[in-house]
Amino acid sequence: MDIGTAAGLTRRLATGHNAGADLLMLLGAEVKSGSIRHREAIEALIDGVKQGVPLSKSMQQYGDYFPPLLVGMTRVGETTGRFERTMYLLADHYDHRVSVRRAFWISIAWPLLQLVAGILVIALLILILGLLKPGGQEMMDITGFGLRGPSGALIFLLLVGLCFAALAGVVVGLRRNVLGCHNLIPLFYMLPKLGPAIRTITLARFTWVLALTLDTGLDAIRAVTLALDSTGSDYYRGGIRPATAAIEQGQSLTESLRATEVLPDDFLVQMEVAELSGTDAESLQALALEYEQQAKLAVKTLSGILSVLIWLVIIVVFVGMIINMLMRVYQPYYDALQPI
Repeated sequence: MDIGTAAGLTRRLATGHNAGADLLMLLGAEVKSGSIRHREAIEALIDGVKQGVPLSKSMQQYGDYFPPLLVGMTRVGETTGRFERTMYLLADHYDHRVSVRRAFWISIAWPLLQLVAGILVIALLILILGLLKPGGQEMMDITGFGLRGPSGALIFLLLVGLCFAALAGVVVGLRRNVLGCHNLIPLFYMLPKLGPAIRTITLARFTWVLALTLDTGLDAIRAVTLALDSTGSDYYRGGIRPATAAIEQGQSLTESLRATEVLPDDFLVQMEVAELSGTDAESLQALALEYEQQAKLAVKTLSGILSVLIWLVIIVVFVGMIINMLMRVYQPYYDALQPI
């Protein structure tokens, strides 16, 4: 389930529950919209609820469709009797993540459009080079790719598509920790501008979820577990066991998080100050809001870096084409001026 779907689902469940609607009625309305897999998942929830199975358990039994955070928080809402408030808080969390993602894509939309336009212009030039033959001779290859006509344009678009597919494969591999690449996260964080921005966004998500879980009355062990899991990184998930052990030994929340050895010292200092200033939930909510603002700035940094990279690609390709064209135009004159 993507975060947009999760945001809508939790918001509708909270609103419906607040209006006094029955859970089966709410799920029955939910099953009428969404993707095929979403409708199938909701139907499975309906069957479970009819059999007396708790909603959270039905989510867990369906597989990996429902995010662990959604399953865990639903269980909290059911056991504490604060289902409505839990769903509202969870909806706010998912809405925040949706807004961050939307801001990122809006920021890079224009450079992406320019990149796509540049690719289509090159494909069109390749097509024209093969179709137009003034005087029965082929036109000069101003692209420098050695491709002409419809087949050349198709080959060019195919190669570009393969490049994008390879890039997408790298992104998926990073997200799924292929070959244990998450272990390199500390090195990645050392990259100027890019590393700190990624770390800030991750810490913002972690802090938000930790504040959310503690506010709903979840015990510290499960709260820390869900917060570390929400980062989506096995590097951070590796801190779950030492944090759990520290909590069981009676250590404070900050000391338990320090035991993970995955959180930066400056973040732990802020956590300690927040923890000493009041209750865990209230102080963490203030810290989460602070990191939310920092995350928005980090998103702007990321989108700026990506925009610059896209523009560099466009400039390099088109400048290369112009240089190639000039060299081909002036080559006959250069040869003519050479001594015999």
